[in-house]
Formats: sequence, structure tokens, C-alpha cells
Amino acid sequence: MNPPKTDARRHHDPEVRGFASDNYAGAHPEVLAALALANGGHQVSYGEDAYTENLQSVVRSHFGATAEAFPVFNGTGANVVALQAVTDRWGAVICAESAHINVDECGAPERVGGLKLLTVPTPDGKLTPELIDRQAYGWDDEHRAMPQVVSIAQATELGTVYTPDEIRAICEHAHAHGMKVHLDGSRLANAAATLDVPMRTLTNAAGVDLLSLGGTKNGALFGEAVVVLNQDAVSHMKHLRKLSMQLASKMRFVSVQLEALLARDLWLRNARHSNEMAQRLAEGVRAVHGVEILYPVQANAVFARLPHDVTERLQKRFRFYFWDEAAGDVRWMCAFDTTEEDVDAFVSALKEEMAR
Repeated sequence: MNPPKTDARRHHDPEVRGFASDNYAGAHPEVLAALALANGGHQVSYGEDAYTENLQSVVRSHFGATAEAFPVFNGTGANVVALQAVTDRWGAVICAESAHINVDECGAPERVGGLKLLTVPTPDGKLTPELIDRQAYGWDDEHRAMPQVVSIAQATELGTVYTPDEIRAICEHAHAHGMKVHLDGSRLANAAATLDVPMRTLTNAAGVDLLSLGGTKNGALFGEAVVVLNQDAVSHMKHLRKLSMQLASKMRFVSVQLEALLARDLWLRNARHSNEMAQRLAEGVRAVHGVEILYPVQANAVFARLPHDVTERLQKRFRFYFWDEAAGDVRWMCAFDTTEEDVDAFVSALKEEMAR
């Protein structure tokens, strides 16, 4: 028998948008165009291609002359590779209790990376030197995993943003204790857009040793990078990337997406737009009686609390997630392709459900 024909066809309505995650968005047209540009012909595999080579100069224009980018497949992979590069087998990483590496990576830093996470409760997702000190001790105690790294996220998992001075204070404090600083920058573009500063102001200029640089949430089809800022802080990055199954054979297709975002201002345009849509959403929600916004809206996320039954009805009209179902907390995310009409329609639906 002949196999059935399986012509490619669209299986979704491209007009449907939700507020569940910026990962729900497709790829930006300029990124897709860059992928097409990189296609065709043969290029050396495993990162020895022209696009990955050019990405290095693009990354250095943002993060300084010593920066080196190691493209990877995804954000969890970036974090696992980065944290392995700055810890010994007995090492530990201090992070916020709400950090993505702790709550949303299925234990990968610990199971795959083989390190210990030392978590600290925070009121807003942000660490401070004082909070770090709750776990920064016991370096000579063989019974305790050794704190070797402080990991912060910019923006945080709760949508809040560190100022440059706050990051600098953390770096100075960590370095004084002999620890390195890793920055999870899956939404670094959003933080830089909010503060209206270059990304270097929040990273190498503040003392960060290495970062996980996001692409997917900012308009890429897939792909992130580990960016090493302090070459003396890391070891064996190439081997760790391969060992962690994050070495792309056709790496040009990861690198060209990051180049498309970073070479000009696409990263900033996308981040500014998603931030603006989150602000529009927050303003609309504040006018709805009975809905509480939980944290400052400083990037592209809005966290709110509303009645459980309202959330369940609203979820049938728009996709979004509970953040803490028992408390009634939800998270609404905006993306580079979220429109004013999307936001206004959602706020209107929220008002209708709250009035029922």
C-alpha cells in the first residue's frame, strides 16, 4: 500500500493569542528571514561556521571585548551549562526560592548539573547581600555543599527588575566571599528596555561573571547562549556544553537568530513592545474592582489575584496559568506580537467575568 499523503498544512488559527507565556508566540519575521538567509549550501558544523563566528563580534558589542558566546538549544540547557562551569562537584548555588532554576527546571541543575541549590525566600524575587548571607557560610564544612555561585534572574521569575546598583552590590558581596555571579537573562532584554540602559550595564559593567542570554522569549524560533564575561571564572565550557547535550551540529541556525536579534535593535524593539503591552494590561486590570496586582509590573509579566471561579471561566476564553492556585494567583505574560486589541479584549472579558 502507498503511504498516505501528509502535505504540510496549518493546524492552528494564527489570530488566536493568549497571555500564558511569551513562549507561545511564534518567531519574529526578521528572525525567520535570517534563518532563510543562513540556509543553503554547506557550512562547517558544531560552531565552526561563519554565522557563529560573526555572532562573537555582535555579542562583544553588547557585553565587552572579553565576552564569548556559546549558543545552546534552550534556557534550561544554558543555565545548567553555565552553572557547571563555575562550580566544583561539591559546589552549591545560592538563588531565590522563586528562581526559575529552582521551580521550573525539573531539578536539572541538581540532577544533570550535579550541584546543590541553596534557596532563599524573597518578597519580590530579588536577592540582596543580606539575603545571600542566609546561605553564604560553611565553606570549610565538609558536611555542607560549598556556596560557590550566586545566581540571579533579570527580570526575575516574578517580573521584577534589578537596578544596576543592586546587581553591582550583589556582585561585590559575592566576590568578596570568593563566589561567582551568574545571571539568568532569559528576559534580560525586557529588563534593559524597562531601565533604558544597555545590557552591558546590567551584566559585565556590574561585575557579573557569566550569563544565560535569552532568545526564544524575545522572538527567536529556538536558541539561547551562555555568554562568558569573566574568562578567569570558568573552565571547559566547550566540553560542558557537549556533555550536557547542548551542542548543536547545525549551530549556524541558532547563531543567526541571535545575530538577527542583537546586531541591530530588534531585541530592544521586541522587549519594549512586550513591556508596553504589560503596562497597558496592568492599567486596565487596576480599573477592575476585586482584582489585585501582586508585584510591580516592571517587565512583560503581570501577576494578579482574583476569584478562583472567575479564573476558570476566563481561562476558557484566553489561555493563561495559575501561579498559586490555592491563593488564586495568576500570571499574565505579554509577547512581542501582543497587540493593543489583544489586551483590550482580555480586560473586557475580565470585567465581564468579574461582573457575573
